[in-house]
Amino acid sequence: MIVNKQTFSEISVPTYILEEEALRRNLTLISHVAKESGAEIILAFKAYALWKTFPIFREYISSTTASSLNEARLGFEEFGAPTHTYSPAYLDSEIEAVARCSSHLTFNSLTQFERLHGAALSANSNLSIGLRVNPEYSEVGTELYNPCAPGSRFGVTSIKLPDVLPSAIEGFHCHCHCESGADVFERTLVHIEEKFSRWFPQLKWINFGGGHLMTRKGYDVLHLINIIKGFRMRYPHLKVILEPGSAFGWQTGPLVSQVVDVVEDRGIRTAILDVSFTCHMPDCLEMPYMPAVRGADVVGDDEDVNGMEHVYRLGGNSCLSGDFMGQWRFDHELHIGENVIFEDMLHYTTVKTNMFNGVNHPAIALLRMDGNLEILRQYGYDDYKNRMD
Repeated sequence: MIVNKQTFSEISVPTYILEEEALRRNLTLISHVAKESGAEIILAFKAYALWKTFPIFREYISSTTASSLNEARLGFEEFGAPTHTYSPAYLDSEIEAVARCSSHLTFNSLTQFERLHGAALSANSNLSIGLRVNPEYSEVGTELYNPCAPGSRFGVTSIKLPDVLPSAIEGFHCHCHCESGADVFERTLVHIEEKFSRWFPQLKWINFGGGHLMTRKGYDVLHLINIIKGFRMRYPHLKVILEPGSAFGWQTGPLVSQVVDVVEDRGIRTAILDVSFTCHMPDCLEMPYMPAVRGADVVGDDEDVNGMEHVYRLGGNSCLSGDFMGQWRFDHELHIGENVIFEDMLHYTTVKTNMFNGVNHPAIALLRMDGNLEILRQYGYDDYKNRMD
């Protein structure tokens, strides 16, 4: 069906909407960065894994990155190519299956490498083995998302590496970013080279992980390209890999919800929606950050709402007491059944949703270039029941 892209008034149930035009815009930019810099840029499933859209991705990229057997199978079976795989801890019972689905397999520790790399290579002799390293430097401000925080369980520090790496190790993987800019990458790279460049002659590739938010407005794309080109000039034998997740799904579509009720207590009006922050937008509570709501302005904590009209806290429909966020000012009274649209809700949402309280998962839809809305998946009782098996 053809829908109004501004109001989505034709939609009356919770729905994530992926806009093909916006997705292709991101993919075009990412493809440009890869071509100009000489790096390989691949999709990280931890941020985006809507496999029914993989045919679009295959027009622009050729690989994906996984962090579990299920993700590795998704890349191998649905994307159609072996994955670059990293996990904090591979299971003995799964390592061979993971290896068969992978082109690159990175170990988190030397002990995991020593125990499991033989089995991995026996299952897939073409596998390229890597080791995750930790430069002990990151500018990620939220500790929950900081992979290089003191005591981190991620990667091997330089002091623990032998002078000569085991011959099976062909690459380093280093993840230090979270929705970061090119300037952050430039500063981080200084620490990576300072800590680990003496091992670079022993390697074939280096993976600089995710968090490179190159599709964000204002991101210095040219600077990123030049940083990578400069690195490749210093180490021309090293293949450079980046695996962003958010950058692919950044601002590619909203979550459309509906007002179910409006309640008031001690002067605070809460519009209760048929979606949940804890179930459907968990990063809003974890990060935390305030999502943009179409047609509404965020009311700051320091603002006096007395005298303001049409101010609402937005509440989810789970029983978690904290399933609500901030306050927004609309230009009208909210009515039961009308749409409330959360912007930019495709990355780190559909991959992290849950059915806590039995709250139903929103439908997933693709808004085609011609304006037609295609429903990719709807959810119901059987989906909830099967999670409880």
